[in-house]
Amino acid sequence: MLFNVRKFVSVAKLTGTSKQLWRQFWYGPPAQMNVDLKGRDLLTLQNYTADELKHLLWMALDLKQRIKHKGEYLPLMQGKSLAMIFEKRSTRTRLSAETGFALLGGHPSFLTKQDIHMGTNESLTDTMRVLSSMTNAILARVFKHNDLDLMVKEATIPIINGLSDLYHPLQILADYLTLQEHYGGLNGLTIAWIGDGNNVLHSIMTSAAKLGMHLRIATPEGFEPNQRITKMTEQYSREYGTKLLLTTDPLEAADSANVLVTDTWISMGQEEEKRERLKAFQGYQITVQTAKSAASNWTFLHCLPRKPEEVDDEIFYSPQSLVFQEAENRKWTFMAVMVSLLTNYSPQL
Repeated sequence: MLFNVRKFVSVAKLTGTSKQLWRQFWYGPPAQMNVDLKGRDLLTLQNYTADELKHLLWMALDLKQRIKHKGEYLPLMQGKSLAMIFEKRSTRTRLSAETGFALLGGHPSFLTKQDIHMGTNESLTDTMRVLSSMTNAILARVFKHNDLDLMVKEATIPIINGLSDLYHPLQILADYLTLQEHYGGLNGLTIAWIGDGNNVLHSIMTSAAKLGMHLRIATPEGFEPNQRITKMTEQYSREYGTKLLLTTDPLEAADSANVLVTDTWISMGQEEEKRERLKAFQGYQITVQTAKSAASNWTFLHCLPRKPEEVDDEIFYSPQSLVFQEAENRKWTFMAVMVSLLTNYSPQL
């Protein structure tokens, strides 16, 4: 009977509760993972196990379903406050944090270098101690990752990396949630990164293998990912039995890939390098020709903001582009992180 159900019922044609019930009928109910993240920091996905990453994604799906689709009110952050330190401008990180934390009943406080004394006439150490006494967590978007390490050392509340020069973990959680929603799962997918060896790539490299995903990376000479992180990624690939390719050929990286990913070639603080970088990245624009090398079910991701030289309009606005779903999911994954680090709530769905 199970064979007949699987043969004649297409999950892709089901939606909402029906799809969930079908999956539970075929695969069984979701496994209860013994994961406790309360009080933890989130600086890099390197420090999170496969089960902990899966738990965060499960939490995000749970919150999105209950709040967005079922209209429930979950004041899980009621009585809690969040300090948001931003050294760099932001659209998605700021909006996802402010609206998400408020939607959960909490109070977010947006703080720029012009708003607080940190680094001007007050040490980072003193600022961390003050914020620890007044708020429940700190989201920090900084230039130097070392500043986050110092924050963790001096603060007594969780520190969340909203972006640093080395990692961007919140972005990658949103990417994984988007792919999970689209493909129904992550295990076995092949991600092709075509672009700069930057913080976004580093976060993929420290987590993809843990979730069973293969990784193909194309960067120009001189713009490769961090060597220490590359060695770590090679170790993860061996440990979890996934495939890893590093090349300078974008089409080689795209070959049979399910997911094509790129990012800005010129990050904030690199404006003086623009001419050099544009020259180095010639041939790295993701186009229809790139997609022809990919798998038939390919999709496209970009964390935004996007420049036309990175990906052409035909790909960026195509039905295969998941960039705006990806942008929205920054909110749900951020909410999942906050709920996991500050409460004992467990996913209900």
